[in-house]
Amino acid sequence: MATHDRPTTTSSANALAHDDRAKPTGAYVAIAGIVVFLIATYLDWVSTTGEDPTSASGYEADTVIAFTAFLGVGLAAALLYALQRARRRQHRGLTLTTMAAGIAAVLLALAYVFDPPGAFERGADLETEFGAWVGLVGGILWSVGAGLLAKETEGDDHVDHRSDASRTR
Repeated sequence: MATHDRPTTTSSANALAHDDRAKPTGAYVAIAGIVVFLIATYLDWVSTTGEDPTSASGYEADTVIAFTAFLGVGLAAALLYALQRARRRQHRGLTLTTMAAGIAAVLLALAYVFDPPGAFERGADLETEFGAWVGLVGGILWSVGAGLLAKETEGDDHVDHRSDASRTR
């Protein structure tokens, strides 16, 4: 007896057509990382010790931190839009841009964790605070989530469910 590779009903064909859409899990992980990084922006990233100790949030310490967080918010909105509107739920360029920005967020947070930039020009011995660590976690989630989404089928990928024998005809 021969079995049919193709579905025989329209509803089965529609279900099969949606099976090759990107799973949104990676996008949701990336968006969660962006939210964590945004929250970290308003936490203390650096502090000084001495006679007059002070601390500064990521927003106050360096405008690049705030810019990175706000860029992430824009990318998150675009990812959510792509999940709803793009064929197969993603746009590869957007996904890879989101991953690149997430990697930049990781590197920015790592710079503050290991040796806060700007200590020489400020004439202060800067100490790393909790916000830089939270930003690092957010950046890791952001970039890993975008990487998970990038692994998924994209709208321009050609997925052929036919057997090898039918392709050679």
